[in-house]
Amino acid sequence: MMEALSTPSNRKLTFIFLATCGVLAIAAAAIGIDDNPPGIVLAFLSACSFVLAFVHPWRTSKQFRNLIYASGLGFIVFGILHNLLELTIWKSGSTGLVAGLLGGASAIFFLIATLLCPPGLVVGAVGAVFMYRRERHSLPGAPV
Repeated sequence: MMEALSTPSNRKLTFIFLATCGVLAIAAAAIGIDDNPPGIVLAFLSACSFVLAFVHPWRTSKQFRNLIYASGLGFIVFGILHNLLELTIWKSGSTGLVAGLLGGASAIFFLIATLLCPPGLVVGAVGAVFMYRRERHSLPGAPV
């Protein structure tokens, strides 16, 4: 993340990606994402822009592969945590501060698992392919 803010040009591009993320999120909210494919696509593109804001300075395929692994693992872990918290709330049957806090944490885990991890997988996969090709063609004696 620190690479994204390390130089003035990286900072400028990071803020452009974050502004794009905000504009796309506002557009998705205005259109609506409940059973609305254009709104869902805008929300997905907003999340992709958020991920790109932090990974755009990366220049090796290994970094993007690590993003794929982290996003896949995050999807599984946050999905399980969401389900465990929902189960805990349902089993306890209480309605109080604790249930409200657990419900809020469950919602946050659900949003991370569904809105942040899939774009991380996509950005990681596309970045890994492009950087692999770039690394392969920059080697001496590589075919043109």
